[in-house]
Amino acid sequence: MTTPTTTASTGEVLMDVDEVSKSFPGAAGDELRVLDAIDLQLQTGEIVALLGRSGSGKSTLLRIIAGLIPATSGTVRYRGTELNGANPGAALVFQSFALMPWLTVQDNVELGLAARRVSPAQRRERALDAIDMIGLDGFESAYPKELSGGMRQRVGFARALVLEPDLLLMDEPFSALDVLTAENLRTELVNLWSADSFPTKAICIVTHNIEEAVLLADRVVVLGANPGRILAEVRIDLERPRDRRAPAFEVLVDQLYGLLTGRETAEVIPETTAATPITRPLPNASVGGLAGLAEIVYANGSRISLADLAEELNFEIDDLLPLVDAADMLGLVTIADGELNLTDIGTQFTTADIQKSKQIFAGQARGRAPLVRTICKALTGSTDGNLRAGFFLDLLRRGFSVEEAQRQLDIAIDWGRYGELYDYDSVSDEITADPAAGIHPGVASPANGATGAARRG
Repeated sequence: MTTPTTTASTGEVLMDVDEVSKSFPGAAGDELRVLDAIDLQLQTGEIVALLGRSGSGKSTLLRIIAGLIPATSGTVRYRGTELNGANPGAALVFQSFALMPWLTVQDNVELGLAARRVSPAQRRERALDAIDMIGLDGFESAYPKELSGGMRQRVGFARALVLEPDLLLMDEPFSALDVLTAENLRTELVNLWSADSFPTKAICIVTHNIEEAVLLADRVVVLGANPGRILAEVRIDLERPRDRRAPAFEVLVDQLYGLLTGRETAEVIPETTAATPITRPLPNASVGGLAGLAEIVYANGSRISLADLAEELNFEIDDLLPLVDAADMLGLVTIADGELNLTDIGTQFTTADIQKSKQIFAGQARGRAPLVRTICKALTGSTDGNLRAGFFLDLLRRGFSVEEAQRQLDIAIDWGRYGELYDYDSVSDEITADPAAGIHPGVASPANGATGAARRG
């Protein structure tokens, strides 16, 4: 097991996040904690990546640093002064570009300066300089609808940089772009950062992309999920520009993968009935994708490194994480030191005929996927083996956003249908138990016996 490296002080402290927690009201009137006891410093002369998955609260933390939302507890200081509103030394670049469609490129870039009551002549001069710096000169009078996604994001960069912020905050700024455009903008960002004329003293970027974090950052802060906690800080002591194929780069990617998935921490959630649909969400993976992954591992002698798998499939490693996590959740593979190993049950799943393969999948999903297990138990405790999908959505919304709750239910329906555990009717919006799978309505269980008896009574 590798030991996470914590950062040493490298410059003046710009931001000091001290014991910050953040909670939001849940759908049932309860409290949903998104961040828990976050301690973080951002210093001059460094790029820091906040690396984590959905539910880790990384975007929430970025907005707290920007002063857009307050912390529930703890303190946030900019240059020693506690924030009580928008951070005067920070500028934010959004994932969705967030441009005003009725304004030209130049007008969009001038927005922040206008809010600071900078004179029109100075606004124009600074905006044109920023537009030139990010390579959009000639497009000053264009409207966002006339620009490609990459060009719109360049406008977002210019709008932030024109403010000459101490701290540039970026919330997954490349995730909405195609691969080549994103790679080009990352390279240009590194070049700008290396230039003496770059106005910003530090950068903090939110990402779920492990390779992006290693390419850009001097320090990677790994966040766990539900609620978001700092698991580790890892220094990236590689000279720029960085080579993805270099052994040292691959070692760091493997280390961060281990931290991100909990393989290198003591906080791994055991695969027992204690895990809930909230604490152990379903990875975004289809049954077909899982079967394909298992077949590839089997074809490689039942063992393959994550880096080799990504290279073989021509994908980024982080694109494979949901599939790998789903296969691990279902017990089809184990993961150690960045290597996937097919389990005995995974081998049986891969080599069996389709009906036996379905039975194996059903058993693993029902036993190891918390949401699938919850649906099966609820259907068992129902009067007639039918429950509205909305019932499960209401439960999921206690721990997830509306969109993520729906995504979780869609995955569970896909897995359950394939395993012939239950079916779903989109017209009636009902999930129906399959008695052939051993889900018998009205049968009491320790979790729902009283409810089942009451419904039968």
